[in-house]
Amino acid sequence: MVTAIVLMNLERSGIEATAQQIAEIPGVSEVYSVSGRYDLIALLRVKSNEELARLVTRSLREVESILSTETLIAFQAYSIHDLEAMFSLGEV
Repeated sequence: MVTAIVLMNLERSGIEATAQQIAEIPGVSEVYSVSGRYDLIALLRVKSNEELARLVTRSLREVESILSTETLIAFQAYSIHDLEAMFSLGEV
């Protein structure tokens, strides 16, 4: 599994509609509207680097209101939620 984080700057009008449009693209697992330098952050989860390349360079490129992106590829995931799930086996 390949995970990437895409930081996006958008045209100011229609951020909510753009977030919904991006969330419907296969391979996009979550989209967040955020404050700061970026308008939206999308989490991408796909099976291969080739699939990621298609998603970033084709599917996201078709979203007209995206002005610029910065893509970060995750090497390793660390999550307290995963640890909690592992240690809570058998608990009700």
